[in-house]
Amino acid sequence: MTMYPLSKRLGLIFGPLLFVILQVFQFSLISDKADIVIAVALWMIIWWITEAVSISVTALLPLFLFPLFKVMPIDEVGANYGSKMVFLFFGGFVLALALEKVNLHKRIALNIIKFTGTTPNKVVLGFMIATAFMSMWISNTASAVVMLPIAMSVINLLINDADGFTKQDQNFALSVMLGIAFSANAGGIATIIGTPPNSILIGLLENEYNMEITFLNWLIVGLPFSIILITVIYFVLIKLFPNDGIKFGASKTVIVEELNKLGKISPKERQVLITFAVIVSLWIFRTVINGILPKLSLTDTMISILGALVLFSVPHKFNKGEFILEWKDTQKLAWGILILFGGGLALAKGMSASGIVDLVAETISKSEISVLFTASLLIFLMLFMTELMSNVALTAVLAPVVAGVAIGLEVPILYLLIPVTMASSCAFMLPMATPPNAIVFASGFVKVHQMARVGVILNIISVLLLILMFQYILPLIF
Repeated sequence: MTMYPLSKRLGLIFGPLLFVILQVFQFSLISDKADIVIAVALWMIIWWITEAVSISVTALLPLFLFPLFKVMPIDEVGANYGSKMVFLFFGGFVLALALEKVNLHKRIALNIIKFTGTTPNKVVLGFMIATAFMSMWISNTASAVVMLPIAMSVINLLINDADGFTKQDQNFALSVMLGIAFSANAGGIATIIGTPPNSILIGLLENEYNMEITFLNWLIVGLPFSIILITVIYFVLIKLFPNDGIKFGASKTVIVEELNKLGKISPKERQVLITFAVIVSLWIFRTVINGILPKLSLTDTMISILGALVLFSVPHKFNKGEFILEWKDTQKLAWGILILFGGGLALAKGMSASGIVDLVAETISKSEISVLFTASLLIFLMLFMTELMSNVALTAVLAPVVAGVAIGLEVPILYLLIPVTMASSCAFMLPMATPPNAIVFASGFVKVHQMARVGVILNIISVLLLILMFQYILPLIF
C-alpha cells in the first residue's frame, strides 16, 4: 500500500484550518459574503493543488458551505451542478464511450496513420494527427492510452533490428511519444467537448453573462488554433530530435496487422459511426436548421442528449433487445468531471453574487494598466500554472476573475477568456501536468529533462500564438 504523501496530508489539514482561521478571526476583506467565498475558494485551491482528496470531492464544498454561510440558497447552488453544460458534456462522454466500446476510435486512428505514410517523420505526423483527432471527441487520456501500444509496436521494430537501438532510433521514439502526449493535449482545444476547461468557460458565459458560444463558433476558433499548434509541435520535435537514416518499411506491416486484428467494420461500428456523424453534423449546422425550422429551437445540449438517447435506446438487434450501450457501461463514465463542472460554476456564481468580480472590474478600471500587457500576463500565468495544477480546477477559479479583469479593461470578455482558457490546455513541460504527459513518460522512452526542453519552447510559442489570437483574430470573429 502506497504512503499518503506529506504534501497531501498537510493540504488536507491546512485547507479547512485556513477556512476556520478566517472565520474565527473574521478578517474583513470585502464584505461578509465575499469573505466567505474567498475563504471557500482558498480551501478548494489548497485541496486542488495538493490533491489531498479527489478534485471532484473538492468541487462539492460550495454545495455545503455556500448555503450554510448564507452566500446562496441550496437550490441556487445545486442548479449549477445540473447546468445544461454539464449535460452537454455528459452526452459527449456517452458518445466517446460508444466509440471506445466498439473500438471505432482505434480503427479511425490506425487508418489515419496508414494514410500519412511510412517514412519516420510521416509516421510521427500520422500518430500526432490520429491522436489529435481522437482527442477532439474522447478524453485526452483515452486518446493517449489507445495510441501508446501501437507506438510501442512500431518502436520495438527499431529496437530489434540489425543495428540495435541507435541514437536516431531513440530520437524517433522520443518524437512519437512526445507527439502523442502533446497532440492529445492540443487536439482537445478544437471542440467544446474536447477538454473540460472549454465547457467550464461556455457554462460561465451562459450562467453569468447570457452569452452563447455554439459548437460551430468554438470550432471556427479552436480548430485552426489546434492545427497551427500541432504543426508547430511537429516541426519542433523533428528539428530537436532528427531521425535521418532510419528506414523501416515494416512499420506499415504493424499498422496493417493491427487493422487486421480489428477485422472488417462491424454493424455495431457502422451504427456508432452513423450516430457520431449525425450528431456532429447537427452541432455544426444547428443554426442553419433552427433558421429553417425555428420551432425546433435546437441547442447543443439537446443534440448531445439526443446522441446519448439513440446509443442507449435504438436497438442493434431488435429481436434480441441488444443496444450499443447499456446503463452498466456508464460505470466507465467520468462522473467526477461532471461534478467538477458543477463546483466550478457554483464557485463562479458565488464570486459574482458576492461582488468579487465587480470589485476586480472596478479596481482594474481605475488602474492605468495596458490591455495587451494584462492579457499577455494572464495567458502566461494560466499556461505555466497549469503545469502544476488541474487545468479544470484552475479554469474554475481563474475564469470568473479574468471576466472581471476584462470588464475593468473595457475589453469584450470573450477576447480575454478564450485565449486564457485555451492556455490551460497547453501544458507541455512536465510529466505530471496532464495525464497524456504522464502516460508517455511511464513508457520509459522519455526523460523529464527531454520533455521539459521541448515543453519550454512549446509553452513560449503557445503564449505568443494566444497573444496574437487575442490581439488580431478574436476581434475579427466575435
